[in-house]
Amino acid sequence: MHTQQSPSPSADRRLSVLARHLEPIEGHNNHSIVAAPTSGYGGTESVFNHIVRAPEDPILGVTVAYNKDTSPMKLNLGVGAYRTEEGKPLVLNVVRQAEQQLVNDRSRVKEYLSITGLADFNKLSAKLILGADSPAIQENRVTTVQCLSGTGSLRVGAEFLARHYHQRTIYISQPTWGNHPKVFTLAGLSVKSYRYYDPATRGLHFQGLLEDLGSAPSGAIVLLHACAHNPTGVDPTIDQWEQVRRLMRSKGLLPFFDSAYQGFASGSLDTDAQSVRMFVADGGEVLVAQSYAKNMGLYGERVGALSIVCRNADVASRVESQLKLVIRPMYSNPPIHGASIVATILKDRNLYHEWTLELKAMADRIIRMRQQLFDALRARGTPGDWSHIIKQIGMFTFTGLNKEQVAFMTKEYHIYMTSDGRISMAGLSSRTVPHLADAIHAAVTRAR
Repeated sequence: MHTQQSPSPSADRRLSVLARHLEPIEGHNNHSIVAAPTSGYGGTESVFNHIVRAPEDPILGVTVAYNKDTSPMKLNLGVGAYRTEEGKPLVLNVVRQAEQQLVNDRSRVKEYLSITGLADFNKLSAKLILGADSPAIQENRVTTVQCLSGTGSLRVGAEFLARHYHQRTIYISQPTWGNHPKVFTLAGLSVKSYRYYDPATRGLHFQGLLEDLGSAPSGAIVLLHACAHNPTGVDPTIDQWEQVRRLMRSKGLLPFFDSAYQGFASGSLDTDAQSVRMFVADGGEVLVAQSYAKNMGLYGERVGALSIVCRNADVASRVESQLKLVIRPMYSNPPIHGASIVATILKDRNLYHEWTLELKAMADRIIRMRQQLFDALRARGTPGDWSHIIKQIGMFTFTGLNKEQVAFMTKEYHIYMTSDGRISMAGLSSRTVPHLADAIHAAVTRAR
């Protein structure tokens, strides 16, 4: 025989709450209540039915199309990520060593970082791009915050400028990385362009660049690629950089550098930072967005930094306080793992040295791919001057191929690249260069 137990007080409370929800609303006929559009009852219409399908990202969409292709000959030259001679992603040996150190350190915890990120990472990142002996660092005129790779660094900088800088116009090169105009527009800046690439020479349109920046309103922001310009691979010479610096300082234009490839272009960390250091050396103010995606192969770790070089230490301190107010409601604080890898490598002399060797090996392989592709086109007698392939620098080459030729190469040779003819040299290998050279030769001779 079972004795019935009375409900517990907590069960009584739950039943009471449930009963209240089931009671008719006072003053309403209970039968007139209908399910809301956001509920799971009554109807199949979505509140998002009006949403149209967005187009694929023009760069990442290349990989989507590549993945659907079943041809064994397919070749993806669209996405900017380093590949080995075997076509495989590369994790640097020095990164594996740093990660092992971090794993073995039992004192490490997973607590939140501060809003500005890992202090060692910020300090070492500023030294890497500005130089260990930079007067700006010694005078505490630099504030650096850890951000979500290069894109996040650009966005934080853009949001800060939109709130606190007197000019809301930013000039970007024509062409530029496809994400640049979106980042700055969504941050609230007005985006204009300056001439940069000359299709006739497949080189720098330097006169056009000077004219456009010369006619920009005083105080406008100018986005500059520190090295290995994306997508063209065309960089100014040091003398040209000096002319740009003088022009910009004379007009009070604010430089905002995007440094995505330091050490990855020439193989030298110092050489690839020269443009930035020239602007810092004159005592003027500068913004620099850094990414460790390419030069440490930390793509998915999303490791970056934004440094703002100010007139004095007091201004830098106030700028940092406002950067915190940008970051806090955006993502609160950055992730710890990738920044810890970078800091471990940069502060250990042996690891740092090994990194520079691995970095140069990656840069040298890309330079070899440029030479091999140039030689292969010349051997085939492909019409046109292809010397721009070896003159350009960094991960990308702006081939000069048009949309129809690119489409022809995709259809007939299963080679994938962005429609503007940009190819990632890191996606090539000695084995695949002949296939690409055959495709380019066919495209320019048959699909003109």
